[in-house]
Amino acid sequence: MIRMKIKGRTISRGIAIGSALVTSQPISFLGDIDPINGRIIEKDNELFSEIVANRVLVFPNGKGSTVGSYVLYQLMKKGVAPCAMINIESEVIVAVGAIISDIPLVDCLQTNPLDIIHDGDMVLVNGTEGYVEVIRD
Repeated sequence: MIRMKIKGRTISRGIAIGSALVTSQPISFLGDIDPINGRIIEKDNELFSEIVANRVLVFPNGKGSTVGSYVLYQLMKKGVAPCAMINIESEVIVAVGAIISDIPLVDCLQTNPLDIIHDGDMVLVNGTEGYVEVIRD
């Protein structure tokens, strides 16, 4: 088993582990993700039709309306939110959404997460201590 630990910056505290869902495209929680079932509904997104529920969602940054923070909160209340998130650099919409939803979020990793984390990798996100750990067989 290979374990890679990468230091980053804590945005939202907490610890979660799950299977990675990775995109190189920014995500808008208002419009890109169905708030009822957690499915990506933006047809131009490379993750179209994937479900974010209980996954470690890895994406460069958020985009769009400030309402996106509350959509992320709604996903959490419905039980279909990502278990954790990793950004290249978080912006305020995703940061606030993660904090009010108690979803661990780490950004500014020492290495670009899109270069080292692949779909399906098991990833531990430690938002309390500010690191992620990629676990591969």
